[in-house]
Amino acid sequence: MSDLLTVKDLWIEGRSDETWNPIINGCSLTLKKGEVLGMIGESGAGKSTIGLACMGYTRDGVRISKGSVVFDGIDLVTASAAVKRNLLGKRIAYVAQSAAASFNPAHKIIDQHTEAPVQHGVSGRSESVEDGIELYRKLRLPNPEEIGFRYPHQVSGGQLQRAMTAMAMSCRPDLIIFDEPTTALDVTTQIEVLASIRQIVEEYHTAAIYITHDLAVVAQMADRIKVLLKGDEVEEADTRTMLSDPQEDYTKSLWAVRAFQRPTKPPVSPGSVPVVSVRNITAAYGTTDVLHDVSFDIHAGRTVAVVGESGSGKSTAARCITGLLPPRMGEIAFDGEVLPANYKKRSKEQLRQAQMIYQMADTALNPRKTIGQIIGRPVQFYMGLTGAKKRERVNELLNQIELEPSQYFNRLPSELSGGQKQRVGIARALAAEPKFIICDEVTSALDQLVAEGILRLLADLQDTLGLSYMFITHDLATVKSIADEVVVMKDGNVVEQGPKTSMFTPPHHAYTDLLLSSVPEMDPDWLSDLLKERGVDNIGDAAVKNM
Repeated sequence: MSDLLTVKDLWIEGRSDETWNPIINGCSLTLKKGEVLGMIGESGAGKSTIGLACMGYTRDGVRISKGSVVFDGIDLVTASAAVKRNLLGKRIAYVAQSAAASFNPAHKIIDQHTEAPVQHGVSGRSESVEDGIELYRKLRLPNPEEIGFRYPHQVSGGQLQRAMTAMAMSCRPDLIIFDEPTTALDVTTQIEVLASIRQIVEEYHTAAIYITHDLAVVAQMADRIKVLLKGDEVEEADTRTMLSDPQEDYTKSLWAVRAFQRPTKPPVSPGSVPVVSVRNITAAYGTTDVLHDVSFDIHAGRTVAVVGESGSGKSTAARCITGLLPPRMGEIAFDGEVLPANYKKRSKEQLRQAQMIYQMADTALNPRKTIGQIIGRPVQFYMGLTGAKKRERVNELLNQIELEPSQYFNRLPSELSGGQKQRVGIARALAAEPKFIICDEVTSALDQLVAEGILRLLADLQDTLGLSYMFITHDLATVKSIADEVVVMKDGNVVEQGPKTSMFTPPHHAYTDLLLSSVPEMDPDWLSDLLKERGVDNIGDAAVKNM
């Protein structure tokens, strides 16, 4: 079979201060129809840049300086804009990492789904709507006849990710670029999306490039794996060979990255007062209760991981603790003192003691402020420091997060990597000198090497400063690495809680067992075996029992 896509000696440059610097150094790849190539590597490896280049596209400030990208006989590097317009969306499609950021919030899902087939003359509006409904059904979306007529914000993240996959399939393309399509999803939703993607690729014999930093995920999806590092090719092999016998030291380091485990701490002393106590909280959005009689404690120097799928109530519980969502019933206590339910009624001292590190550092940091200004603001607001003392304190915080002050103080967030930006988010939280920090999915958008560095940093800071953490996450490997206690939530209820050692030892609550069994393993047969175990009739069928 002839190659559908051939990339030869691809060099890509990025511009900085009128200077062009190489970011991809001579990459080559081939892809046949129906074949899936996995591309892995840490942040800055060039995965997404190559994926976009395979569509003949580069971001602003980036250019292809050398090489060819030949799709079905057409070199996309030299092709005219008109030729590429005719291909993109029709024969080549793209599924982004964040469906929520990629859909237009002002238009219904089905209207966005039908745009490509109508514009390309593949089908009329009504035919495209019917086909969209059929694709929603194949992708196991609930209520396929009506879900497309909702706006993007009216469906869950996992549902929107599958709707984006359906949209990419609307013209039955020959090639789809999947760019981290399950990174931000909880494990149970991830299985649905992975099974759905694999079903659709197999059924329509579509070629795909699957970009991810999750090795266990790429093991389920790819026929071959290409490893990248800082724009260079490291190695490439078929999936089973790559998993069982990687040749390069860098690849071996990726395989071993989940080695970090915090030592088990002794039990909390009987009668000790928790730093944070959530007592019988019931909370609502509008008239609908979304938390139901939720209770748990977080003690000094401890990490409590709160886990559960999307919509389980993890982030809502955090909003109640911070006072952003006053609970309808129940109370929040800090060091034994009941806090005002609404943050507006809390004192500056009460606000100072509880800080948050956000999931997406890209959107959490003001892009127009320097790192020094971002960290300096809470230093001045909470600690009252100005001038030289403020600068000295910011430098101390930068050193704590292992960023050299002379190099980073005057940089903008856009000049930092994802991991560096997350470190700045940590420093900003530390600037208030709190006792308690909420870590909201702080590693979910990071590759595994960078995420491990962030977890080690948080653990070291906890030991040094005696911090207490509420760690909201859907990654159970992270829970095993850093948590002392675990709270499992489902549909706004706490279904199980206890020390980490007991939570990962059978028997489990049925839902906890479902979460644990849904964590992908470094075994190419894992997803197929799991689907069979859960009663799926055939591997092409994406139905997942009890999801």
